[in-house]
Amino acid sequence: MNRANEISGERDESQQLDKLSLIYEKHPAYGVDLYISGKEGASDLPMLREHGITTVVNCAVNLDFNYVQQAALVADHEGSVYGPGEIRYYKIGLIDGSGNPDTQMLAAYYILKAALEQVLPEKPSYPRREHGSVLINCRGGRSRSVVVVSLFLHSTLPQEFPTLESAVAFVRTQRSLPETEWYKAPKPVLIEAARQAAAWIRGIEENSRPVRSK
Repeated sequence: MNRANEISGERDESQQLDKLSLIYEKHPAYGVDLYISGKEGASDLPMLREHGITTVVNCAVNLDFNYVQQAALVADHEGSVYGPGEIRYYKIGLIDGSGNPDTQMLAAYYILKAALEQVLPEKPSYPRREHGSVLINCRGGRSRSVVVVSLFLHSTLPQEFPTLESAVAFVRTQRSLPETEWYKAPKPVLIEAARQAAAWIRGIEENSRPVRSK
């Protein structure tokens, strides 16, 4: 992780945060970089391509993107489009606060894991098969995306991040979140949901390991 987390020339002044932040360089299990942004970064396709980002995981229920540029129009819905987007796109759909089901943070972890591990078939209907870097976003890049990435790092790299709190502290630093915002970035209810999800993940993955014969 020797690359600077601040992407020069890409600071979003309205949010007082970088438009795009490198959080973890070359995850050892996947060999790709993990980024965080808000809506401004996730909607900037040229910038995503410049940084080798081929996959976007959107954590926010109240935010969507249309990455379809070569669209087939839906005949009975004027203005609607469908087709493969210019980038692979996954939606988690968390509320930034209370109201999420207990298991949704667990789902968030496995959706992000699937975005990294999914192997698409060699068919024309699956044109986005590239395996590049991954952007995890929410509306501001302060809360939902931060807690999902923290949970992922804690669960996949427990020797480096033995506690969820250590992962949250690391991601806050990499995202350059002001210390004055830490009480709400991420939201405490989301941190608690991630703590519960981490316990479930340990149980699931412990039980899924093959049993060695004696």
